Amino acid sequence: MKSKYVYFDHNSTTPIDPRVLEEMIRFFGTEYGNASSRHKFGTLALRAVETARVRVAELVGVESKQVVFTSGGTESNNLIIKGVSSRSSPGKILISGIEHPCIVKPAENLKYQGWVVEKIPVTNSGVLNIKTLQKIIDSKCKIISVMLANNETGVCQPVADVVDVAKQYDVFVHTDAVQALGKVPVSFKELGVQALSISAHKLNGPKGIGALVLDKRLSINPLIEGGGHEDGLRSGTLNVPAIVGFGKACEIAYQNPTKIKKNVAPLIQALDEKLKRMGATIFGCNEKRIPNTSYFSLPGVTGETLVIELDKAGFAVSSGAACSGNKAGPSEVLEAMQINTDIAAGAVRVSLGISNTLEEVLRFCDGLEKIFNRLRTMSAIA
Repeated sequence: MKSKYVYFDHNSTTPIDPRVLEEMIRFFGTEYGNASSRHKFGTLALRAVETARVRVAELVGVESKQVVFTSGGTESNNLIIKGVSSRSSPGKILISGIEHPCIVKPAENLKYQGWVVEKIPVTNSGVLNIKTLQKIIDSKCKIISVMLANNETGVCQPVADVVDVAKQYDVFVHTDAVQALGKVPVSFKELGVQALSISAHKLNGPKGIGALVLDKRLSINPLIEGGGHEDGLRSGTLNVPAIVGFGKACEIAYQNPTKIKKNVAPLIQALDEKLKRMGATIFGCNEKRIPNTSYFSLPGVTGETLVIELDKAGFAVSSGAACSGNKAGPSEVLEAMQINTDIAAGAVRVSLGISNTLEEVLRFCDGLEKIFNRLRTMSAIA
């Protein structure tokens, strides 16, 4: 009997939890009202939206009025960069060297408005260099954005330490917590940031819904104007089913805060041990990582080739960030880490979810080793 195809790409997206889907379905059917309408159908929809808002807020430790629903992490990140910068005269914006493109591109576009954009370097293990931040921050700096956990390496960043440095210059700090939410504790208060981006589809919720969490004292300009939805910060008819699903996914994560660490971390540990025996380079392996991610390179084999061969063998993995999957060339994250080009070319990311098992990981390791040995043999013959 042919083995079941195994999904090891949860950092790209996750399957919807059946409990989330069940709660969403009725808002596609019998309870289809517009949350802005004043009749019974609208009232039911609005009530569901606000319940979801409370659930999202609870997971990150804020009041519900601090949660602004968006279409996902990309919109949240664009909203904060553009929404803050448009209320200020040009200054300096600092972003880490390993940010997602939806932070990098809007930040770099500020150059055309007179802003100075600098990247805070990271170490070879993928951690932001606080000492360098202390050297480049100054009175002209107005915005800092540093992700909480990198989507490729899984390495967690010292965001609270960044905030401590930023306070000395009264600088606004934002963190992209999309990849961290549901995998490690995310507390708005403990991080000390003024804004935080999150997304539902990374924690077994639906695609197309996310949120920007804001400090109550912060004022920003909207990207999308119209009917004044979301306290004027994100106009447009609310996607009630998706919002409800997001809320339910957050409620489940809140009720099971250590599930990923307890169930998935041992699987990653087993994988890493096997990879080391195979001679792999595991990026950021000595740093704190989200507990479901292993990003590695095997000598003499390209990551693209391994992804294709593993797919044929029944395993879904990636060679980096899904949002950059069509981009040729090495990972910009690994470039920022100053990883040797040949090693970077072999990068493969395995990201597990709560449905994965040790049997699947061991079968993956066996398949990977066979593929690796075959490809090395072919290379030697050639």
